[in-house]
Amino acid sequence: MGRTGAFLEEPRREPDKEPAAERVAHSREFERRLPVLAAREQGARCMNCGVPTCHGGCPLGNAIPDFNDLVYRDRWKQASASLHGTNNFPEVTGRVCPAPCEAACVLELSGEPVTIRALERAVADRAIDEGWLLPQPAERRTGRRVAVVGSGPAGLACAQELARMGHDVTVLERSDRLGGLLRYGIPDFKLDKSLIDRRIEQMRAEGVSFRSNVDVGRAVTVASLRATHDAVVLATGATIARDLPIEGRALRGVHFAMEYLEQANRAVAGDALSARIDARDKRVLILGGGDTGSDCLGTALRQGAASIVQLEIAPRAPDHRGERDPWPHWPWIFRTSSSQEEGGQREFAVRTVRFIGDASGNVTAAQCVRTHADGDASIEFGADLVLLAMGFTGPEPSAWSGTALATDARGNIEAPWGAFSTSEARVFACGDARRGQSLVVWAIAEGRACAEAVHRAMLHETESAAV
Repeated sequence: MGRTGAFLEEPRREPDKEPAAERVAHSREFERRLPVLAAREQGARCMNCGVPTCHGGCPLGNAIPDFNDLVYRDRWKQASASLHGTNNFPEVTGRVCPAPCEAACVLELSGEPVTIRALERAVADRAIDEGWLLPQPAERRTGRRVAVVGSGPAGLACAQELARMGHDVTVLERSDRLGGLLRYGIPDFKLDKSLIDRRIEQMRAEGVSFRSNVDVGRAVTVASLRATHDAVVLATGATIARDLPIEGRALRGVHFAMEYLEQANRAVAGDALSARIDARDKRVLILGGGDTGSDCLGTALRQGAASIVQLEIAPRAPDHRGERDPWPHWPWIFRTSSSQEEGGQREFAVRTVRFIGDASGNVTAAQCVRTHADGDASIEFGADLVLLAMGFTGPEPSAWSGTALATDARGNIEAPWGAFSTSEARVFACGDARRGQSLVVWAIAEGRACAEAVHRAMLHETESAAV
């Protein structure tokens, strides 16, 4: 259990970052790994509490006190084994997870939780540097075939677990590159895409087959996949963006955030784009204060926007926990993302009522109202580019066209936790397609749990057939 009293002697230390003025000049990762000695000191702060509430905060159930202690004791390879025992892609979550485990850390009560996310990344990155991430192919093959639709974090985690159980797995992705949200939804300055490529190669060596440019529901149907596979897993994500159907929505220059981010990621990857949404020298207005809006902000800064305003419909969150979100629950508090550190203006409690355009049909401004203002609440923001980053409403049903797949009131695929089985025989669902828009760490957890469910179902079929 760490070093007795270390949490009293050692302050919480965050990883260093490249200065904001320098990092906005490029699209590379800018957060640095904790140095080895600093990581060990941070690991020492973990006291292996009698009731480790960090476990409850982590959807994956990572053995957090274990790998913290192993880092402190300089046993990095064992720390990597512990971390990979519950998390397929810790190098990803160590970069983009908001760390609900830290909000549940006992030291959060004093405002200085253990830097769990930074330690996770330090362990994962060292495992890559040291060559510890070797393929883990199954010793025996079952002969069972599984199709996984979607190559985001849920689909990849599910596919890897099923392959390691001995099943023949094929991942189908409608885009030209693999990775789903990880590839085209998260900017390179937060997640270097070589990390995805490395994991894909590991999975290929473990027997997973990948097919890109396959639009399931159109080019291939779920029915045809069922006819040629023992099970089908739908891990398509929740990609329908929430729209804002107000006057002026059809003006040129008003776009969904993901449309903008995908093009930006493609440009960084070197793709030649005939038409591209570019923020250079434009007044950018971002509607939405979450992760997607923040990613738009950081991207627009790097493209050289003239100005950026980010609007949130909710009032500014308090600086500290309130009575409604006591520890160890995830708190609704004021946060500043790394992109928001870099620049831009934030406005709270603002609702957009219409977009204003010029005679040529280009957006020029947004008329808004302040929802918590006295007197005249009207306000107008000039804008040449408006990005709608207001979240997602659910999965695209076109993926399972031709089936009678049951969905809930929000359009998510009905598949109970634990079984992950849908209303269609031998069809399973996991990740955002099942639970709605959520975190990458939840997607990985769902993919892993779904793989177990698929494996159990196929074993049950085998046992039933033998009786």
